[in-house]
Amino acid sequence: MWIYERKLEFPIKIKQTNPALAKTILAQYGGPDGELGASLRYLSQKFTMVTPQAIATLNDIGTEELAHLEMIGAIVMQLAEDADPAEIKKAGFDSYYVDHGLGVYPASAAGVPFTTAHIQSKGDPLTDL
Repeated sequence: MWIYERKLEFPIKIKQTNPALAKTILAQYGGPDGELGASLRYLSQKFTMVTPQAIATLNDIGTEELAHLEMIGAIVMQLAEDADPAEIKKAGFDSYYVDHGLGVYPASAAGVPFTTAHIQSKGDPLTDL
């Protein structure tokens, strides 16, 4: 299907803790317009495409979105991993921290967990595209 190399194409090397930024970027992981939803949308919508080229294109895009998900997860983790409890609370990241620690969990910046409601597939190729 594809070859996975155990390295990020663009390595993430953040040196400064910033839980407020981690909270904001988290929305790109599991928020309604985040990479998880995007990847699942493309990978679901490919099944109703009428040409092999459209199917292949959506499959390629969907798997690329999964790579983006990996990069966003690395960014969130590195921004939050060395934060002390005072920084976490000041950033408003404490309610997330109570439930997930510094683990990367798919949620919006407001803390709403990822839901399949973020994925849309109408079954009509023109509508889906």
